[in-house]
Amino acid sequence: MAASQIIRCPSCGAKNRVSTNRIERGLAPVCGKCKAALPVTVEPQEVTDTTFVKEVEDSPLPVLVDAWAPWCGPCKMIAPVIEQLASELAGKVRVVKLNVDENPRTAARLHISGIPALLVFKGGQEVDRLVGIHPKPEIAERLQRVMA
Repeated sequence: MAASQIIRCPSCGAKNRVSTNRIERGLAPVCGKCKAALPVTVEPQEVTDTTFVKEVEDSPLPVLVDAWAPWCGPCKMIAPVIEQLASELAGKVRVVKLNVDENPRTAARLHISGIPALLVFKGGQEVDRLVGIHPKPEIAERLQRVMA
């Protein structure tokens, strides 16, 4: 049986069993009783040279790629913002992390020369890029554009 979690509906209080796999695939859960959107907490997923095409370019949802490295101070500073966005936009945008040190082929293919780099993909194509630290509202605004 697939892993699941129980999420209480904020509207009607009903308990809902939601498959973790569905949430990770970006499917937004709704309450079985009142059909209100359920709040989910989703961590950004790691992608690699091997999984990048499947997880990012083939995704039906827009994808925010956080290109980072463990030694990068600014990457560590922006990580909590990326985690918040992953949770807040679950089901609307997928959020993934690409360690550029461990995945040099993908980093080179994407021409990542500075980190942190936030790349936005839609329909398999890069549509936006932010390099360096940016405030959460600016990142969210860029994502809203691709969700529209």
